[in-house]
Amino acid sequence: MSNTDFVLAVEDLTVAFDGFKAIDNLTLYIDRGELRVIIGPNGAGKTTLLDLICGKTKASAGSIKFKNHEMTKLPEHKIVRAGIGRKFQTPSIYENLSVFKNLEVSFPSGRSVFGALGFRCTDEVKARVQAVAQEIGLADQLHTESGLLSHGQKQWLEIGMLLMQDPELLMLDEPIAGMSPRERELTAELLKRIAQNRSVIVIEHDMDFVKQIAHKVTVMHQGKILAEGPMEKVQADPKVIDVYLGH
Repeated sequence: MSNTDFVLAVEDLTVAFDGFKAIDNLTLYIDRGELRVIIGPNGAGKTTLLDLICGKTKASAGSIKFKNHEMTKLPEHKIVRAGIGRKFQTPSIYENLSVFKNLEVSFPSGRSVFGALGFRCTDEVKARVQAVAQEIGLADQLHTESGLLSHGQKQWLEIGMLLMQDPELLMLDEPIAGMSPRERELTAELLKRIAQNRSVIVIEHDMDFVKQIAHKVTVMHQGKILAEGPMEKVQADPKVIDVYLGH
């Protein structure tokens, strides 16, 4: 099968820890500009899959192609540079720096000639910070110390720090955990916005949230894909009801 059209093509991916197959011969294709949600019971291998895509864990077998380039042998920083961004469950922002500074330091200075000579806050960087702050809903908080933000705002700031690098694929692990209902709504809007010009993979448990945002849902179980498709189809699948939704 030719993968030219997919932003991400994961084929026959397997990873075993001490003989236990956390990911078992898994194949997954993500389109450009797609918002895909991965659901499944704990221990299904969802986070491990993201670890494999971003290079944190190395595959035992199989292939991960990003824009047709093989990623499985690359170190993490090269995968990031290729255009894959990953947000973990715990936000890792610089609490004592302003929102502006958090975004500014996330700009990939390595792309510029001056990157090696010390960082300079150019007009290009300022414009990018403004645009990203607008996108994540923190444009009026640029001078706020990040530690003072609400839990939801911290999560958005961290998404913003990834957006500064303009990734073509963004992966988020349970982005709405611990958020208020209003923050969840705003996060749904934010994810839909950012998926307009990049691909996004979200791992989530909250089914109402999944319904709001997903173009397509992948259900994982025991390191394999159990079902895939629009939420309505997946929800009605007897296998899915049996292992996941029924509990």
